[in-house]
Formats: sequence, C-alpha cells, structure tokens
Amino acid sequence: MSDSYDRAVEAVLFAATEPLTRDAIRAHAGDGDVSGALDRLSIRYRGRGFELVERGGRWHFQTAADLAHLLRRGRDEIRRLSRAGIETLAIIAYHEPVTRAEIEAIRGVQTARGTLDVLMEAGWIRPAGRREVPGRPLMFATTPEFLSHFGLKTRRDLPGIDDLRAAGLLDPVDLAFDQLAVENAVEED
Repeated sequence: MSDSYDRAVEAVLFAATEPLTRDAIRAHAGDGDVSGALDRLSIRYRGRGFELVERGGRWHFQTAADLAHLLRRGRDEIRRLSRAGIETLAIIAYHEPVTRAEIEAIRGVQTARGTLDVLMEAGWIRPAGRREVPGRPLMFATTPEFLSHFGLKTRRDLPGIDDLRAAGLLDPVDLAFDQLAVENAVEED
C-alpha cells in the first residue's frame, strides 16, 4: 500500500506548479500517511539531481543546489536590495508581525513606501492584518517564498546574534555599542 501511495504523492508533487502543504497533497493523493510518504521520498531523492524539500511547511521538488548553475541559460540580472530594504526585511523577519511605525522605530529613520513595495513584489513579505490600536496600522510578515529563497525551513532557522558576529556580518559600530552596554552593566553591579 505505501509504495503506491508514495507514487501518488510523488506524482502530485512533481506536477504541482507551487509548493504544497500536507493537506493539499492529501487532497490530491487521497487519504494516507502523507508524512511517511514525504519522509520516504525525501530519503529516496537525497543526493540526486533534484531533491524533495520542505520550506515553510510546504513541500516541492527543486534542483540540487550544486547543479543549479547548469540550468542557467544566460547571465542572471542581479538586483541588489538597498540597505534600507535589507534592514526592513530583517526587522520584519525577526519581529513579525510588525507595523511600519515599529519598523521605523527600530531603524531610527522613516521607511520609504517603495521599500515595502519592493519586498512585496519580490514575494518576501505580505500584509498580515491590522494591529488593534488607534488607527489600526497594517502589519507585515514574511512569506513561504521568503523562507524558500533563503533556504530556511522556519523562521527559527534565522541566524542569532552570535552566528552573525561569528560570520563577521555585524557592523563594527554595532559591536562597539554592544561592548559599551556590557561595560555599563558591569559598572552598575
């Protein structure tokens, strides 16, 4: 039974135009052990030309990362995200759901409307309802496409402060402020 069900799940995922949740897979393949089928298929395709991966609770086949260069036909147009865009995306990812005012409070500067528009066009953020406060500001959150693009299973896979520091990705000014905060805390004790 499991072999035929695994084949049905495999066919559904192969034909899907977008990543699917377990419920969506079950809706197409019928009742069965979707989780078990996904586990067996993940093992079966591990190390092959394409792999079965989960991103944000959705499953899909993707080309193995070490072979992706073979599928590029021309020169990719590299669009760089502005510093404001990177900061805004990071704030949303680490603090979601978050309003524009909260983003601006964390960044310390106003956020241009275009910055949020660029992130939404990229499919990395989405409106996530309205905060129940006066004015009912719109909140923003990341999308499954954000997780997929950055190779994350969940937001918990985002690097922590120690990871960023070890990778040399923190601004020297940030490191100086952190050190100053530690010294001030020691003096107060």
